[in-house]
Amino acid sequence: MRSSHRSSLAVSLLLCTVAVFPEISAAAADGASGVDVASRASVLVERLNEDATVAARQYETARREAERQRSIARRDEKLLVRERTLITALRKDLGRIARAQYRMSGGVSYTSQTLLLDSARELMQGHDALPRLDLAVANAVARSRRAETRLTGEQARALARWRVLQKRNGDLAARNRILQTKLELARGVLQRQADAAAAARTCRGAVHLGQPRRKIRHPWVVPVEAYRLSAAFGSGGSHWARGHTGQDFAVPIGTPVRAVGSGQVVRVTCGGAFGMEVVIRHPGGYCTQYAHLAAVTVDPGDRVAAGQWIAQSGTTGNSTGPHLHFEVRATPEFGSGIDPVPWLAARGVRV
Repeated sequence: MRSSHRSSLAVSLLLCTVAVFPEISAAAADGASGVDVASRASVLVERLNEDATVAARQYETARREAERQRSIARRDEKLLVRERTLITALRKDLGRIARAQYRMSGGVSYTSQTLLLDSARELMQGHDALPRLDLAVANAVARSRRAETRLTGEQARALARWRVLQKRNGDLAARNRILQTKLELARGVLQRQADAAAAARTCRGAVHLGQPRRKIRHPWVVPVEAYRLSAAFGSGGSHWARGHTGQDFAVPIGTPVRAVGSGQVVRVTCGGAFGMEVVIRHPGGYCTQYAHLAAVTVDPGDRVAAGQWIAQSGTTGNSTGPHLHFEVRATPEFGSGIDPVPWLAARGVRV
């Protein structure tokens, strides 16, 4: 029963891959080599990663702008309530003034005293104060009505912009969901190709990806840009005989892996406990290792710069889930590792 379920799941995943990624499916149907299919999957994951990042950034920008327009509309609503309260108070004063004109007596309300211009209050001292006050209050009502009209228009415009942005946000969110679905499928294709290569202990050669657009100004960088630290150096666990020999960075499959500093690639291997791995020797003799990869973008002997993409993360070898296993070694060989975190910190890189 379980094997039947797995078979159905595999068929469904294959059908989704065929429907979503015709370029990969066409390559497989044409009898393209595993290298070609893996290369296309690597490039596709890179492109979808970039598209998803852009879509997420656009959604966040539109969300913030929508919130700003909503805040403007709420502010104008409060100002409208204040203006309408003012108009109501002024109308009451007009009624009092009219009654006072008949009686030729009576005082002026506290609202009039606080809302009218000083010059208008001074005019009240004359024998014709009430008619002049009547005019002053009427002018204040007119000003308040103009303010009400202006605020009503501004509120309507803000609400209209908010509705447009809300619709755009919905479209961007839907696009993001589609991209994330495609990205997960592409990651699955990439990892299956990587698992096959690791099982055969055959490295398929460097995949040619684009390079980061941002210029790296520091001579040392963290090996991945967005991550969550998981197993630390020296920690215990059932997957290693003694203490953990590196620092793990939890990242999704296909995340670009960067050389932490300039150096030369001394080893690219597939299979074994580390799965796909790259080892780089840096000036001064220290070496860094990047393991459990899904794809490699360099060959032995290549010279690399700090921040250069050298691989894509995965979960090949003795791995419990997608992550980058990063080591700093005194030599290229296993067993000469030191704690990577203080080593990076000494070079100005905090993780």
